[in-house]
Amino acid sequence: MALFGKGNEYSAPALAPLTERSLRGVLDSREAKYRVDEDGDIAGYWEGYLFWFLRLGDNKEILQVRGTWGRDVDLGERERILELANTWNTEKLWPKVYVRIGDDGAIAVHSEHTVDYEHGATSKQLDQHLSCAISTSIGFFTSLDEVYPEAAAAAQAEFDEKD
Repeated sequence: MALFGKGNEYSAPALAPLTERSLRGVLDSREAKYRVDEDGDIAGYWEGYLFWFLRLGDNKEILQVRGTWGRDVDLGERERILELANTWNTEKLWPKVYVRIGDDGAIAVHSEHTVDYEHGATSKQLDQHLSCAISTSIGFFTSLDEVYPEAAAAAQAEFDEKD
């Protein structure tokens, strides 16, 4: 009998498809504050960092949690931030972090944790995905805030004004 062949007696339980409703259910169960845009993408702030919950793929079966550091730092710091991101990616399993130069010419730092739910997912699995993605991203962003405390303080003051 092949390990994953037709003779396998094990059958997995039926899982619910990944939907906007299932994501919102998990967020609502945590009493999270978020918004949904016209494309059905969900976004919210955790500890002053913006996170997007995106359903990707042909059937929107892939869930990507994307975080944004959201701090203004001098473009001359790009190499240092790249080094910090590369160190994180080398030492940690997730999230993937990367640095880009935005359309406005500013440094943009993002995190991503992506899982394919082609066969569906339980609420507990989605909750674990969101919890893991948000908490580990905040860990990386906090480490950057420690290197750039002035940028962090300015961003926090701006966030507090909006809130």
